[in-house]
Amino acid sequence: MHINKTNHQSSIINRHSLRHALMLKGGGVVSIVGAGGKTSLMFRIARELLEAGESVLTTTTTKIEMPTKDQSPHVIQSTSLEEILRKAKALLNDSLHISAVSKHHSFKTKLIGFKPELIDEIRKSGLFKWILVEADGAVRRPMKAPSSHEPVISGSSRWVIAVVGVDSIGKPLDERCVFRPEIYADITGLSQGECVTASSAATAVVHGRGIMKGCPSEAMRLVFINKADLSGGIEAGREIIGFLKKAKNNLTRVAIGAALHEPPVMEYYNMNPIGRNSQFKNNR
Repeated sequence: MHINKTNHQSSIINRHSLRHALMLKGGGVVSIVGAGGKTSLMFRIARELLEAGESVLTTTTTKIEMPTKDQSPHVIQSTSLEEILRKAKALLNDSLHISAVSKHHSFKTKLIGFKPELIDEIRKSGLFKWILVEADGAVRRPMKAPSSHEPVISGSSRWVIAVVGVDSIGKPLDERCVFRPEIYADITGLSQGECVTASSAATAVVHGRGIMKGCPSEAMRLVFINKADLSGGIEAGREIIGFLKKAKNNLTRVAIGAALHEPPVMEYYNMNPIGRNSQFKNNR
């Protein structure tokens, strides 16, 4: 059974919290894809969950930089499910937030994550209430389009959050701004060298070969438009949302914010309010 400390009361579960805006209730696997701040978003969400007294594992199905102590106090490295669970159970007595990966990459600062099937097994163990997974790579670019093997989303994901860096808007479509620019050009219709537009960003999210491809059918699909604290960021984020609303999509909610900002969420909008999430209203 997952471990909580209910005597810890969160001070940030409010309308500006990521947890509220991204509808994170009840626990489960959260997979984060896209570009423009996935790691920052993952550890910011982990901080909110930790402050609520809930156990959380941060990990990846691709590669990730070694977390700082401020991001995560403990990092387990193992390919063995049994060893991961044994070490994690002991460490949870000290901290409710733990990171785990399989091993170091050949580059010293990079860590290699787990196959999606192992994420599913960790979830089945019930040791953690939350498992946050960086499930995509973008080599620090603010925008991307996925290759055939990307993203790497576990089947047990209850939430899939696509991250879009608003600082990509207006920049030339090239390798400095967009990871895999040739694929981005193919699915959005832009030519390489043209400026990335809000319309193309929306297409990159909802296209069948776009950022959210491979999302489990039962998962809640959300978008976090990051770095909106930059000049013109909120306006650019709203423009992206306008195009998302015009596109055929099965998104639940889109939030505009900045993972490293206080508060991290500035606005959020419901996309498909019919059904189980219809009680939530647009919040600006």
